Amino acid sequence: MAGEVVLLNFWPSLFGLRVRIALAEKAIKHEYKEEDLSNKSPLLLEMNPIIKQIPVLIHNGKPVCESLLIVQYIDEVWNDKSPLLPSDPYQRAQARFWADFVDKKVYVASRKVWRPKREEQDWFHAYKVLDNINMEAVQAECPKIIAWAKRCMQKVAVGKTFPDPKKVYEFVAQTRKKYVSA
Repeated sequence: MAGEVVLLNFWPSLFGLRVRIALAEKAIKHEYKEEDLSNKSPLLLEMNPIIKQIPVLIHNGKPVCESLLIVQYIDEVWNDKSPLLPSDPYQRAQARFWADFVDKKVYVASRKVWRPKREEQDWFHAYKVLDNINMEAVQAECPKIIAWAKRCMQKVAVGKTFPDPKKVYEFVAQTRKKYVSA
């Protein structure tokens, strides 16, 4: 189903990245509009007036909000291309479970690392410099997650969509500095 496709996003957003990967995986041509979240555009406020957040996919003038819903929408609308989710209902439910888990648990915990409240700063002092994370210990604790992440990065759509890690690091470091000193 062709038509005008616009993505409103902020480049370091993990939720927006999820949508960008889905668009790339389905080879959907779209216009990308970068949002300044400290000065949201009239288009973002019009297309997502309730929560006023990115990402927003605009398809033929109609907005779809929330990254998991957008991915499902993309999968259903452009169903002539390879599916994003498994066809088996149980496997599809498992994929949705893990996506929801990442949203509710992993993302919330990771935000505390780079946007700590004053009372959380001491606890997260060990994470102040990302280079201090012992990746061997992470691999030992979470081998299946690490293996999954490596498989994901081998996919062309993921590799070409993922932002430069150094740019992400600089953004997180600047954001952390802003919130720690506030």
